[in-house]
Amino acid sequence: MSTPNENQPQNGQNGTSNHTQHSAADGTGTAVTGTGSSQDPRTAEGENARTLTTRQGHPLTNNQNLRTLGNRGPALLEQYAFLEKISHFDRERVPERVVHARGAGAHGVFEAYGKVGDEPIEQYTRAKLFNTAGKQTPVFVRFSTVGHGGHSPETLRDPRGFAVKFYTEDGNWDLVGNNLKVFFIRDAMKFPDLIHSQKPDPVTNRQSGERIFDFICNTPEAMHMVAFLFSPWGIPANYRQMQGSGVNTYKWVNQDGDAVLVKYHWEPLQGIKNLTAQEAEAIQAKNFNHATQDLFDNIKAGNFPEWELRVQIMSDDEHPELDFDPLDDTKIWPEDQFPHLPVGKMTLNRNPENYFAEVEQSAFGTGVLVDGLDFSDDKMLQGRTFSYSDTQRYRVGTNYLQLPINAPKKHVATNQRDGQMAYHVDSAPGQNNHINYEPSSLNGLKEAPRTAPEHMPAYSGRVVRQTLDRQNNFKQAGERYRLHEDWERDDLINNMVGALADADRKVSDKMVELCTNCDPDWGKRLAEGLAAARGGQQHEGGNQYNESQQREASQQAEEVGHEAKPY
Repeated sequence: MSTPNENQPQNGQNGTSNHTQHSAADGTGTAVTGTGSSQDPRTAEGENARTLTTRQGHPLTNNQNLRTLGNRGPALLEQYAFLEKISHFDRERVPERVVHARGAGAHGVFEAYGKVGDEPIEQYTRAKLFNTAGKQTPVFVRFSTVGHGGHSPETLRDPRGFAVKFYTEDGNWDLVGNNLKVFFIRDAMKFPDLIHSQKPDPVTNRQSGERIFDFICNTPEAMHMVAFLFSPWGIPANYRQMQGSGVNTYKWVNQDGDAVLVKYHWEPLQGIKNLTAQEAEAIQAKNFNHATQDLFDNIKAGNFPEWELRVQIMSDDEHPELDFDPLDDTKIWPEDQFPHLPVGKMTLNRNPENYFAEVEQSAFGTGVLVDGLDFSDDKMLQGRTFSYSDTQRYRVGTNYLQLPINAPKKHVATNQRDGQMAYHVDSAPGQNNHINYEPSSLNGLKEAPRTAPEHMPAYSGRVVRQTLDRQNNFKQAGERYRLHEDWERDDLINNMVGALADADRKVSDKMVELCTNCDPDWGKRLAEGLAAARGGQQHEGGNQYNESQQREASQQAEEVGHEAKPY
Protein backbone atom coordinates (compact mmCIF):
# COMPACT_ATOMS: atom_id res chain seq x y z
CA MET A 1 0.00 0.00 0.00
CA SER A 2 1.27 3.52 -0.68
CA THR A 3 0.23 7.12 -0.68
CA PRO A 4 0.06 8.91 -4.07
CA ASN A 5 3.40 9.59 -5.74
CA GLU A 6 4.75 12.51 -3.78
CA ASN A 7 6.62 13.89 -6.78
CA GLN A 8 3.44 14.30 -8.81
CA PRO A 9 1.57 17.64 -8.64
CA GLN A 10 -1.61 17.34 -6.61
CA ASN A 11 -4.44 19.78 -6.12
CA GLY A 12 -4.60 21.16 -2.58
CA GLN A 13 -7.76 22.02 -0.75
CA ASN A 14 -7.50 25.63 -1.91
CA GLY A 15 -7.43 24.64 -5.56
CA THR A 16 -3.78 25.63 -6.05
CA SER A 17 -0.99 23.37 -7.16
CA ASN A 18 1.11 21.74 -4.49
CA HIS A 19 4.88 22.13 -4.53
CA THR A 20 7.52 19.60 -3.57
CA GLN A 21 10.01 20.18 -0.80
CA HIS A 22 12.88 17.94 0.23
CA SER A 23 13.78 17.35 3.83
CA ALA A 24 16.71 15.38 5.20
CA ALA A 25 15.44 15.53 8.75
CA ASP A 26 15.14 11.74 8.96
CA GLY A 27 18.15 11.11 6.76
CA THR A 28 16.09 9.62 3.95
CA GLY A 29 15.68 12.55 1.59
CA THR A 30 11.99 11.64 1.34
CA ALA A 31 9.97 14.04 -0.76
CA VAL A 32 7.30 15.85 1.28
CA THR A 33 4.52 17.65 -0.52
CA GLY A 34 3.53 21.05 0.80
CA THR A 35 0.13 22.67 0.34
CA GLY A 36 0.69 26.28 1.26
CA SER A 37 -0.92 25.59 4.63
CA SER A 38 0.33 24.25 7.95
CA GLN A 39 -1.62 20.98 7.63
CA ASP A 40 -1.12 18.59 4.71
CA PRO A 41 -4.66 17.41 3.82
CA ARG A 42 -3.24 13.89 3.28
CA THR A 43 -2.01 13.56 6.88
CA ALA A 44 -5.01 13.82 9.15
CA GLU A 45 -4.75 14.13 12.90
CA GLY A 46 -2.77 11.29 14.43
CA GLU A 47 -1.14 10.36 11.11
CA ASN A 48 2.19 11.14 9.51
CA ALA A 49 3.85 10.44 6.17
CA ARG A 50 4.65 6.89 7.22
CA THR A 51 1.15 5.95 8.40
CA LEU A 52 0.07 2.79 6.56
CA THR A 53 -3.12 3.30 4.56
CA THR A 54 -5.14 1.59 1.85
CA ARG A 55 -5.10 2.98 -1.68
CA GLN A 56 -8.29 4.81 -0.73
CA GLY A 57 -6.33 6.66 1.97
CA HIS A 58 -7.93 4.77 4.85
CA PRO A 59 -5.45 4.44 7.75
CA LEU A 60 -4.81 0.80 8.63
CA THR A 61 -4.98 0.30 12.38
CA ASN A 62 -4.48 -3.48 12.19
CA ASN A 63 -2.37 -4.97 9.42
CA GLN A 64 -1.80 -8.25 11.28
CA ASN A 65 -5.15 -10.03 11.52
CA LEU A 66 -8.21 -10.81 9.49
CA ARG A 67 -11.53 -9.88 11.06
CA THR A 68 -13.03 -13.10 12.37
CA LEU A 69 -15.82 -14.37 14.57
CA GLY A 70 -13.83 -14.81 17.76
CA ASN A 71 -10.08 -15.12 17.49
CA ARG A 72 -10.30 -18.56 15.88
CA GLY A 73 -13.57 -18.24 13.99
CA PRO A 74 -14.35 -17.86 10.29
CA ALA A 75 -13.22 -14.79 8.39
CA LEU A 76 -15.68 -12.20 7.10
CA LEU A 77 -15.76 -11.36 3.40
CA GLU A 78 -16.59 -7.70 4.00
CA GLN A 79 -13.08 -6.63 5.03
CA TYR A 80 -12.11 -4.26 2.25
CA ALA A 81 -8.51 -3.68 3.34
CA PHE A 82 -7.70 -7.38 3.05
CA LEU A 83 -9.53 -7.81 -0.28
CA GLU A 84 -7.70 -4.81 -1.75
CA LYS A 85 -4.35 -5.97 -0.41
CA ILE A 86 -4.60 -9.58 -1.55
CA SER A 87 -6.20 -8.88 -4.94
CA HIS A 88 -3.52 -6.29 -5.75
CA PHE A 89 -0.86 -8.80 -4.66
CA ASP A 90 -2.41 -11.42 -6.97
CA ARG A 91 -1.79 -9.06 -9.90
CA GLU A 92 1.84 -8.10 -9.21
CA ARG A 93 3.29 -10.21 -12.03
CA VAL A 94 2.15 -10.46 -15.63
CA PRO A 95 1.65 -13.16 -16.70
CA GLU A 96 3.94 -15.35 -14.58
CA ARG A 97 2.61 -16.63 -11.27
CA VAL A 98 3.52 -14.37 -8.35
CA VAL A 99 4.34 -17.52 -6.37
CA HIS A 100 4.92 -21.08 -7.62
CA ALA A 101 6.18 -19.76 -10.98
CA ARG A 102 8.78 -22.50 -11.56
CA GLY A 103 6.99 -25.79 -12.00
CA ALA A 104 6.82 -29.27 -13.47
CA GLY A 105 3.80 -31.53 -13.83
CA ALA A 106 2.48 -34.95 -14.73
CA HIS A 107 -0.75 -36.88 -15.16
CA GLY A 108 -1.73 -39.93 -13.16
CA VAL A 109 -4.36 -41.74 -11.19
CA PHE A 110 -5.51 -41.88 -7.57
CA GLU A 111 -6.74 -45.26 -6.31
CA ALA A 112 -8.90 -45.30 -3.18
CA TYR A 113 -8.51 -47.90 -0.45
CA GLY A 114 -12.19 -47.58 0.51
CA LYS A 115 -11.24 -47.09 4.16
CA VAL A 116 -9.54 -44.58 6.40
CA GLY A 117 -7.03 -46.73 8.25
CA ASP A 118 -9.10 -49.76 9.24
CA GLU A 119 -12.43 -47.92 9.52
CA PRO A 120 -15.20 -47.43 6.94
CA ILE A 121 -14.53 -44.06 5.36
CA GLU A 122 -18.26 -43.24 5.09
CA GLN A 123 -18.23 -42.75 8.84
CA TYR A 124 -16.30 -39.53 8.23
CA THR A 125 -16.91 -38.35 4.66
CA ARG A 126 -19.44 -38.85 1.88
CA ALA A 127 -16.92 -37.80 -0.82
CA LYS A 128 -17.42 -40.41 -3.55
CA LEU A 129 -13.80 -40.61 -4.71
CA PHE A 130 -12.86 -42.31 -1.41
CA ASN A 131 -15.78 -44.67 -0.84
CA THR A 132 -14.93 -47.79 -2.87
CA ALA A 133 -11.76 -49.86 -2.72
CA GLY A 134 -10.03 -49.77 -6.09
CA LYS A 135 -11.95 -46.75 -7.41
CA GLN A 136 -9.65 -44.76 -9.70
CA THR A 137 -9.77 -41.00 -10.22
CA PRO A 138 -7.64 -39.22 -12.85
CA VAL A 139 -5.28 -36.57 -11.45
CA PHE A 140 -2.89 -33.90 -12.63
CA VAL A 141 -0.08 -32.79 -10.33
CA ARG A 142 2.02 -29.64 -10.48
CA PHE A 143 5.20 -29.40 -8.41
CA SER A 144 6.90 -26.04 -8.02
CA THR A 145 9.24 -23.80 -6.12
CA VAL A 146 7.42 -21.03 -4.28
CA GLY A 147 9.34 -17.78 -4.30
CA HIS A 148 11.51 -17.80 -7.41
CA GLY A 149 10.85 -17.01 -11.08
CA GLY A 150 9.82 -19.26 -13.92
CA HIS A 151 13.34 -20.19 -15.07
CA SER A 152 15.11 -20.13 -11.71
CA PRO A 153 17.33 -23.04 -10.62
CA GLU A 154 15.50 -25.91 -8.96
CA THR A 155 18.33 -26.18 -6.43
CA LEU A 156 17.43 -22.97 -4.59
CA ARG A 157 16.31 -23.03 -0.97
CA ASP A 158 12.54 -22.66 -1.07
CA PRO A 159 9.36 -24.49 -0.07
CA ARG A 160 8.05 -26.69 -2.87
CA GLY A 161 4.46 -26.52 -4.03
CA PHE A 162 2.56 -29.81 -4.28
CA ALA A 163 -0.80 -29.24 -6.00
CA VAL A 164 -3.10 -32.11 -7.06
CA LYS A 165 -6.18 -31.78 -9.27
CA PHE A 166 -8.59 -34.71 -8.89
CA TYR A 167 -11.05 -35.05 -11.80
CA THR A 168 -13.79 -36.71 -9.73
CA GLU A 169 -17.28 -37.84 -10.74
CA ASP A 170 -18.66 -34.90 -8.74
CA GLY A 171 -16.35 -32.34 -10.40
CA ASN A 172 -12.82 -31.22 -9.61
CA TRP A 173 -11.13 -31.25 -6.23
CA ASP A 174 -7.88 -29.32 -5.86
CA LEU A 175 -5.65 -30.30 -2.95
CA VAL A 176 -3.15 -27.43 -2.92
CA GLY A 177 -0.22 -27.56 -0.54
CA ASN A 178 3.56 -27.70 -0.06
CA ASN A 179 6.23 -30.26 0.65
CA LEU A 180 6.58 -28.98 4.23
CA LYS A 181 3.75 -29.53 6.73
CA VAL A 182 3.81 -26.03 8.25
CA PHE A 183 3.87 -22.45 7.01
CA PHE A 184 5.48 -19.13 8.03
CA ILE A 185 2.29 -17.31 9.08
CA ARG A 186 -1.12 -18.15 10.48
CA ASP A 187 -3.17 -15.24 9.10
CA ALA A 188 -3.73 -14.51 5.39
CA MET A 189 -3.50 -10.76 6.02
CA LYS A 190 0.29 -11.24 6.20
CA PHE A 191 0.76 -13.26 3.00
CA PRO A 192 1.76 -10.37 0.69
CA ASP A 193 4.21 -9.13 3.34
CA LEU A 194 5.77 -12.58 3.68
CA ILE A 195 6.24 -13.01 -0.06
CA HIS A 196 7.56 -9.47 -0.51
CA SER A 197 10.26 -10.24 2.09
CA GLN A 198 11.23 -13.39 0.17
CA LYS A 199 11.26 -11.71 -3.25
CA PRO A 200 14.14 -9.57 -4.56
CA ASP A 201 14.71 -6.10 -3.14
CA PRO A 202 12.55 -3.67 -5.18
CA VAL A 203 15.56 -1.35 -5.63
CA THR A 204 18.47 -3.74 -6.25
CA ASN A 205 16.40 -6.64 -7.66
CA ARG A 206 18.41 -9.09 -5.52
CA GLN A 207 17.15 -11.48 -2.90
CA SER A 208 18.49 -10.67 0.55
CA GLY A 209 18.86 -12.69 3.72
CA GLU A 210 18.45 -9.47 5.69
CA ARG A 211 15.01 -8.84 4.16
CA ILE A 212 13.88 -12.42 4.76
CA PHE A 213 14.98 -12.50 8.38
CA ASP A 214 13.83 -8.95 9.06
CA PHE A 215 10.30 -10.21 8.46
CA ILE A 216 10.87 -13.49 10.30
CA CYS A 217 12.45 -11.95 13.40
CA ASN A 218 9.27 -9.89 13.81
CA THR A 219 7.06 -12.91 13.12
CA PRO A 220 7.93 -15.49 15.80
CA GLU A 221 5.38 -18.06 14.61
CA ALA A 222 7.68 -18.51 11.55
CA MET A 223 10.37 -20.23 13.65
CA HIS A 224 8.93 -23.70 13.06
CA MET A 225 9.22 -23.11 9.31
CA VAL A 226 12.76 -21.76 9.74
CA ALA A 227 13.76 -24.99 11.49
CA PHE A 228 12.75 -26.87 8.33
CA LEU A 229 13.51 -24.45 5.51
CA PHE A 230 17.10 -23.57 6.42
CA SER A 231 17.98 -27.21 7.05
CA PRO A 232 18.36 -29.73 4.19
CA TRP A 233 14.56 -29.99 4.18
CA GLY A 234 14.61 -26.63 2.37
CA ILE A 235 16.17 -28.25 -0.73
CA PRO A 236 14.47 -31.52 -1.70
CA ALA A 237 16.67 -33.70 -3.93
CA ASN A 238 13.90 -33.89 -6.55
CA TYR A 239 10.11 -33.86 -6.83
CA ARG A 240 9.69 -37.65 -6.72
CA GLN A 241 11.31 -38.04 -3.32
CA MET A 242 9.62 -35.31 -1.34
CA GLN A 243 6.58 -35.35 0.91
CA GLY A 244 3.46 -33.31 0.30
CA SER A 245 0.98 -31.72 2.69
CA GLY A 246 -2.27 -29.82 2.47
CA VAL A 247 -0.75 -27.63 5.26
CA ASN A 248 -4.11 -26.13 6.18
CA THR A 249 -6.88 -27.76 8.19
CA TYR A 250 -9.96 -28.88 6.26
CA LYS A 251 -13.14 -30.75 7.17
CA TRP A 252 -14.70 -34.03 6.15
CA VAL A 253 -18.52 -34.18 6.16
CA ASN A 254 -20.50 -37.44 6.33
CA GLN A 255 -23.96 -38.38 5.09
CA ASP A 256 -25.58 -36.89 8.21
CA GLY A 257 -23.88 -33.51 7.78
CA ASP A 258 -21.54 -34.14 10.73
CA ALA A 259 -17.94 -32.96 10.35
CA VAL A 260 -14.44 -33.69 11.60
CA LEU A 261 -11.23 -31.73 11.09
CA VAL A 262 -8.67 -33.29 8.74
CA LYS A 263 -5.11 -32.72 7.56
CA TYR A 264 -3.77 -34.29 4.36
CA HIS A 265 -0.29 -35.78 3.87
CA TRP A 266 1.37 -37.30 0.79
CA GLU A 267 4.06 -39.87 1.63
CA PRO A 268 6.43 -40.74 -1.26
CA LEU A 269 6.82 -44.50 -1.63
CA GLN A 270 10.23 -43.84 -3.24
CA GLY A 271 11.54 -42.53 0.09
CA ILE A 272 12.63 -38.99 1.01
CA LYS A 273 15.89 -37.32 -0.02
CA ASN A 274 17.17 -33.80 0.69
CA LEU A 275 20.34 -31.84 -0.18
CA THR A 276 22.78 -29.69 1.74
CA ALA A 277 23.62 -26.26 0.35
CA GLN A 278 27.00 -27.46 -0.97
CA GLU A 279 25.47 -30.49 -2.68
CA ALA A 280 22.81 -28.31 -4.31
CA GLU A 281 25.44 -25.85 -5.58
CA ALA A 282 27.37 -28.69 -7.24
CA ILE A 283 24.21 -29.92 -8.97
CA GLN A 284 23.23 -26.40 -10.06
CA ALA A 285 26.61 -26.00 -11.79
CA LYS A 286 25.66 -28.88 -14.10
CA ASN A 287 21.86 -28.64 -14.42
CA PHE A 288 19.50 -26.03 -12.99
CA ASN A 289 16.47 -27.96 -14.33
CA HIS A 290 17.44 -31.19 -12.60
CA ALA A 291 14.14 -31.83 -10.78
CA THR A 292 12.03 -31.28 -13.89
CA GLN A 293 14.32 -33.61 -15.85
CA ASP A 294 14.27 -36.23 -13.10
CA LEU A 295 10.46 -36.34 -13.05
CA PHE A 296 10.10 -36.43 -16.84
CA ASP A 297 12.83 -39.01 -17.42
CA ASN A 298 11.59 -41.40 -14.73
CA ILE A 299 8.01 -41.34 -16.00
CA LYS A 300 9.22 -41.77 -19.60
CA ALA A 301 11.26 -44.81 -18.49
CA GLY A 302 8.24 -46.35 -16.75
CA ASN A 303 9.57 -45.70 -13.26
CA PHE A 304 6.26 -44.22 -12.13
CA PRO A 305 6.48 -42.32 -8.81
CA GLU A 306 3.87 -43.13 -6.15
CA TRP A 307 2.58 -41.39 -3.05
CA GLU A 308 0.23 -42.68 -0.37
CA LEU A 309 -2.40 -40.19 0.78
CA ARG A 310 -2.79 -40.18 4.55
CA VAL A 311 -5.05 -38.10 6.76
CA GLN A 312 -5.13 -37.05 10.38
CA ILE A 313 -8.59 -36.73 11.93
CA MET A 314 -9.64 -34.59 14.90
CA SER A 315 -13.05 -33.72 16.33
CA ASP A 316 -14.24 -30.25 15.31
CA ASP A 317 -13.81 -28.26 18.52
CA GLU A 318 -11.19 -26.12 20.24
CA HIS A 319 -9.25 -28.98 21.92
CA PRO A 320 -8.22 -27.18 25.10
CA GLU A 321 -6.08 -30.19 26.05
CA LEU A 322 -3.57 -29.17 23.35
CA ASP A 323 -0.98 -26.45 23.90
CA PHE A 324 -1.67 -25.02 20.43
CA ASP A 325 -4.74 -24.28 18.35
CA PRO A 326 -5.43 -27.07 15.81
CA LEU A 327 -6.35 -24.43 13.20
CA ASP A 328 -2.84 -22.91 13.39
CA ASP A 329 -0.97 -23.84 10.19
CA THR A 330 2.41 -23.16 11.83
CA LYS A 331 1.88 -26.30 13.92
CA ILE A 332 1.99 -30.05 13.34
CA TRP A 333 -0.65 -32.28 14.90
CA PRO A 334 1.24 -34.86 17.03
CA GLU A 335 1.19 -38.18 15.21
CA ASP A 336 1.02 -40.19 18.43
CA GLN A 337 -2.32 -38.50 19.27
CA PHE A 338 -3.63 -38.14 15.71
CA PRO A 339 -2.16 -40.99 13.63
CA HIS A 340 -1.63 -40.82 9.88
CA LEU A 341 -4.38 -42.99 8.36
CA PRO A 342 -3.97 -44.18 4.74
CA VAL A 343 -6.88 -43.56 2.34
CA GLY A 344 -5.40 -44.18 -1.11
CA LYS A 345 -2.42 -44.15 -3.45
CA MET A 346 -1.48 -41.81 -6.31
CA THR A 347 0.64 -42.90 -9.28
CA LEU A 348 2.04 -40.47 -11.88
CA ASN A 349 2.26 -42.34 -15.17
CA ARG A 350 2.07 -39.85 -18.06
CA ASN A 351 4.13 -36.81 -19.00
CA PRO A 352 2.58 -33.65 -20.46
CA GLU A 353 2.53 -33.38 -24.24
CA ASN A 354 2.71 -29.60 -24.16
CA TYR A 355 4.29 -27.86 -21.17
CA PHE A 356 2.51 -24.54 -21.64
CA ALA A 357 -0.98 -25.94 -22.22
CA GLU A 358 -0.83 -28.41 -19.37
CA VAL A 359 1.69 -27.30 -16.74
CA GLU A 360 1.81 -23.53 -17.16
CA GLN A 361 -1.92 -23.06 -17.73
CA SER A 362 -2.99 -25.48 -15.01
CA ALA A 363 -4.81 -23.51 -12.33
CA PHE A 364 -5.52 -24.60 -8.77
CA GLY A 365 -7.54 -23.18 -5.90
CA THR A 366 -8.04 -24.16 -2.27
CA GLY A 367 -11.76 -23.41 -2.63
CA VAL A 368 -12.25 -26.17 -5.20
CA LEU A 369 -13.94 -28.87 -3.08
CA VAL A 370 -16.47 -31.60 -3.81
CA ASP A 371 -19.40 -32.75 -1.70
CA GLY A 372 -18.16 -34.39 1.49
CA LEU A 373 -15.19 -32.00 1.79
CA ASP A 374 -15.45 -28.61 3.47
CA PHE A 375 -13.56 -25.63 4.86
CA SER A 376 -12.40 -25.25 8.41
CA ASP A 377 -12.07 -21.85 10.11
CA ASP A 378 -8.29 -21.83 9.45
CA LYS A 379 -7.61 -18.15 8.69
CA MET A 380 -4.87 -18.89 6.17
CA LEU A 381 -7.16 -21.29 4.32
CA GLN A 382 -9.99 -18.77 4.16
CA GLY A 383 -7.71 -16.07 2.77
CA ARG A 384 -6.06 -18.45 0.28
CA THR A 385 -9.48 -19.53 -0.98
CA PHE A 386 -10.17 -16.03 -2.30
CA SER A 387 -6.61 -15.36 -3.45
CA TYR A 388 -5.92 -18.49 -5.49
CA SER A 389 -8.94 -18.39 -7.77
CA ASP A 390 -8.72 -14.61 -8.07
CA THR A 391 -5.12 -15.03 -9.25
CA GLN A 392 -6.13 -17.59 -11.89
CA ARG A 393 -8.88 -15.37 -13.30
CA TYR A 394 -6.29 -12.62 -13.66
CA ARG A 395 -3.31 -14.69 -14.78
CA VAL A 396 -4.92 -17.17 -17.19
CA GLY A 397 -8.20 -15.37 -17.86
CA THR A 398 -11.86 -15.21 -16.96
CA ASN A 399 -12.57 -18.51 -18.70
CA TYR A 400 -9.57 -20.46 -17.40
CA LEU A 401 -11.88 -23.31 -16.36
CA GLN A 402 -12.75 -23.97 -20.02
CA LEU A 403 -9.15 -24.97 -20.77
CA PRO A 404 -8.84 -28.77 -21.07
CA ILE A 405 -6.27 -29.08 -18.25
CA ASN A 406 -8.60 -27.28 -15.82
CA ALA A 407 -12.01 -28.42 -17.03
CA PRO A 408 -13.73 -31.21 -15.05
CA LYS A 409 -14.16 -34.51 -16.86
CA LYS A 410 -17.93 -34.43 -16.43
CA HIS A 411 -21.04 -32.50 -17.42
CA VAL A 412 -20.77 -28.71 -16.92
CA ALA A 413 -23.73 -26.33 -17.23
CA THR A 414 -23.64 -22.76 -15.95
CA ASN A 415 -25.30 -19.42 -16.59
CA GLN A 416 -21.92 -17.72 -16.88
CA ARG A 417 -21.36 -16.08 -20.23
CA ASP A 418 -18.76 -14.25 -22.27
CA GLY A 419 -15.57 -12.71 -20.89
CA GLN A 420 -12.10 -12.80 -22.38
CA MET A 421 -11.31 -15.87 -24.52
CA ALA A 422 -14.71 -17.55 -24.08
CA TYR A 423 -14.90 -20.29 -26.71
CA HIS A 424 -18.03 -22.21 -25.80
CA VAL A 425 -21.16 -21.89 -23.70
CA ASP A 426 -21.57 -24.22 -20.72
CA SER A 427 -25.07 -25.22 -21.79
CA ALA A 428 -27.02 -28.44 -21.31
CA PRO A 429 -28.56 -30.54 -24.12
CA GLY A 430 -32.00 -29.17 -24.95
CA GLN A 431 -31.52 -26.10 -22.75
CA ASN A 432 -33.23 -22.88 -23.85
CA ASN A 433 -30.13 -20.81 -24.68
CA HIS A 434 -32.12 -17.60 -24.37
CA ILE A 435 -32.29 -18.23 -20.62
CA ASN A 436 -29.01 -17.45 -18.82
CA TYR A 437 -30.52 -16.98 -15.39
CA GLU A 438 -32.20 -19.04 -12.68
CA PRO A 439 -34.99 -19.55 -11.61
CA SER A 440 -36.98 -19.75 -14.82
CA SER A 441 -40.09 -21.50 -16.13
CA LEU A 442 -38.78 -21.44 -19.72
CA ASN A 443 -36.54 -24.52 -19.83
CA GLY A 444 -33.48 -23.03 -18.17
CA LEU A 445 -31.04 -24.71 -15.83
CA LYS A 446 -32.35 -26.02 -12.49
CA GLU A 447 -30.76 -26.43 -9.07
CA ALA A 448 -29.49 -29.91 -8.24
CA PRO A 449 -31.55 -31.81 -5.67
CA ARG A 450 -29.93 -32.04 -2.26
CA THR A 451 -29.26 -35.64 -1.33
CA ALA A 452 -27.65 -35.10 2.08
CA PRO A 453 -27.87 -32.34 4.69
CA GLU A 454 -25.42 -29.45 4.61
CA HIS A 455 -22.85 -29.16 7.33
CA MET A 456 -24.07 -26.28 9.52
CA PRO A 457 -21.53 -25.30 12.18
CA ALA A 458 -22.85 -23.07 14.97
CA TYR A 459 -21.07 -19.92 16.13
CA SER A 460 -21.48 -17.46 18.95
CA GLY A 461 -19.07 -14.63 19.62
CA ARG A 462 -17.88 -11.16 18.75
CA VAL A 463 -16.33 -10.22 15.43
CA VAL A 464 -12.75 -9.19 16.30
CA ARG A 465 -9.26 -8.66 14.89
CA GLN A 466 -7.11 -10.89 17.07
CA THR A 467 -4.59 -13.66 16.79
CA LEU A 468 -5.18 -17.11 18.22
CA ASP A 469 -4.97 -17.47 22.01
CA ARG A 470 -2.62 -20.48 22.07
CA GLN A 471 0.32 -19.36 19.95
CA ASN A 472 3.17 -21.38 21.50
CA ASN A 473 5.57 -20.22 18.80
CA PHE A 474 8.74 -21.96 19.98
CA LYS A 475 7.94 -25.45 21.33
CA GLN A 476 7.52 -27.36 18.05
CA ALA A 477 10.36 -25.40 16.43
CA GLY A 478 12.67 -26.50 19.25
CA GLU A 479 11.45 -30.08 18.96
CA ARG A 480 12.19 -30.04 15.24
CA TYR A 481 15.70 -28.70 15.92
CA ARG A 482 16.35 -31.56 18.34
CA LEU A 483 14.87 -34.13 15.93
CA HIS A 484 17.29 -33.09 13.20
CA GLU A 485 20.28 -35.35 12.73
CA ASP A 486 23.70 -33.83 13.47
CA TRP A 487 24.44 -33.09 9.80
CA GLU A 488 21.01 -31.44 9.40
CA ARG A 489 21.65 -29.19 12.41
CA ASP A 490 25.09 -28.31 11.02
CA ASP A 491 23.54 -27.35 7.69
CA LEU A 492 20.80 -25.32 9.42
CA ILE A 493 23.37 -23.29 11.39
CA ASN A 494 25.65 -22.80 8.36
CA ASN A 495 22.79 -21.59 6.19
CA MET A 496 21.44 -19.20 8.82
CA VAL A 497 24.93 -17.81 9.49
CA GLY A 498 25.44 -17.29 5.77
CA ALA A 499 22.16 -15.43 5.44
CA LEU A 500 22.59 -13.32 8.62
CA ALA A 501 26.32 -12.56 8.68
CA ASP A 502 25.91 -9.32 6.73
CA ALA A 503 22.45 -8.44 8.01
CA ASP A 504 21.74 -5.50 10.28
CA ARG A 505 22.59 -6.40 13.88
CA LYS A 506 19.03 -5.59 14.95
CA VAL A 507 17.89 -8.44 12.72
CA SER A 508 20.58 -10.99 13.60
CA ASP A 509 20.35 -10.30 17.34
CA LYS A 510 16.59 -10.85 17.24
CA MET A 511 17.10 -14.12 15.38
CA VAL A 512 19.61 -15.33 17.98
CA GLU A 513 17.03 -14.51 20.67
CA LEU A 514 14.24 -16.37 18.86
CA CYS A 515 16.44 -19.41 18.21
CA THR A 516 17.43 -19.45 21.89
CA ASN A 517 13.75 -19.43 22.82
CA CYS A 518 13.31 -22.54 20.65
CA ASP A 519 16.40 -24.33 21.96
CA PRO A 520 19.40 -22.83 23.85
CA ASP A 521 21.85 -24.85 21.74
CA TRP A 522 20.36 -23.42 18.54
CA GLY A 523 20.78 -19.86 19.76
CA LYS A 524 24.30 -20.52 21.11
CA ARG A 525 25.54 -22.10 17.89
CA LEU A 526 24.02 -19.35 15.75
CA ALA A 527 25.63 -16.62 17.90
CA GLU A 528 29.01 -18.35 17.75
CA GLY A 529 28.76 -18.83 14.00
CA LEU A 530 27.87 -15.18 13.44
CA ALA A 531 30.76 -14.03 15.63
CA ALA A 532 33.19 -16.23 13.70
CA ALA A 533 31.88 -15.07 10.33
CA ARG A 534 32.12 -11.41 11.31
CA GLY A 535 35.64 -12.06 12.52
CA GLY A 536 36.65 -13.17 9.05
CA GLN A 537 36.47 -16.92 9.65
CA GLN A 538 35.23 -18.78 6.61
CA HIS A 539 31.85 -20.43 7.01
CA GLU A 540 30.11 -23.00 4.88
CA GLY A 541 26.83 -22.61 3.06
CA GLY A 542 24.50 -19.67 2.74
CA ASN A 543 25.66 -18.53 -0.71
CA GLN A 544 22.08 -18.03 -1.82
CA TYR A 545 21.55 -15.19 0.67
CA ASN A 546 25.05 -14.09 1.79
CA GLU A 547 25.80 -10.50 0.75
CA SER A 548 29.61 -10.73 0.98
CA GLN A 549 29.79 -13.94 -1.03
CA GLN A 550 27.45 -12.53 -3.66
CA ARG A 551 29.63 -9.42 -3.98
CA GLU A 552 32.77 -11.58 -4.14
CA ALA A 553 31.26 -13.66 -6.93
CA SER A 554 30.36 -10.51 -8.87
CA GLN A 555 33.95 -9.24 -8.61
CA GLN A 556 35.35 -12.66 -9.40
CA ALA A 557 33.53 -12.72 -12.72
CA GLU A 558 35.55 -9.70 -13.86
CA GLU A 559 38.82 -10.93 -12.40
CA VAL A 560 38.76 -14.37 -13.98
CA GLY A 561 37.02 -13.33 -17.19
CA HIS A 562 39.07 -13.85 -20.38
CA GLU A 563 39.69 -10.78 -22.52
CA ALA A 564 38.44 -10.80 -26.06
CA LYS A 565 38.99 -8.51 -29.03
CA PRO A 566 36.02 -6.70 -30.58
CA TYR A 567 34.75 -8.05 -33.87
